[in-house]
Amino acid sequence: MSLTVYRKAHFNAAHRLFRKEWSDAKNFEVFGKCSNPNFHGHNYELEVGITGEIDPETGFLMDLKILSDIIKDEIEDCFDHKNLNVEVAEFKNLNPTVENIAVVIWNKIRTRIDSKYGVSVKLYETPRNFVIYNGQ
Repeated sequence: MSLTVYRKAHFNAAHRLFRKEWSDAKNFEVFGKCSNPNFHGHNYELEVGITGEIDPETGFLMDLKILSDIIKDEIEDCFDHKNLNVEVAEFKNLNPTVENIAVVIWNKIRTRIDSKYGVSVKLYETPRNFVIYNGQ
């Protein structure tokens, strides 16, 4: 029997959607207000899912305290109250769209989770805009 457990978290971060090689006018045309040269912020909501088999000894799929610690170490401590474009190495040359942020989060968490488990990331940029990424 396979199932998925989830851990929710959140972080607040600023970013700017833009391409360095484009003019401000073209960036505004493509990214709208999100290309503001002075940045803008979001209250991101994150759900990390771990899929696998229940351990018959513990009754856990995974100890959620361990998952909580991984999310804190890899995501909250690195992204919370940061300017993603300026302060987070992964976005020095990667546009911090919600899609790219979700992939970066997945990659960071994937390295800390046993490969016998599946990992999924659901990231809300706003209550109505979100992305789900599971490594495929």
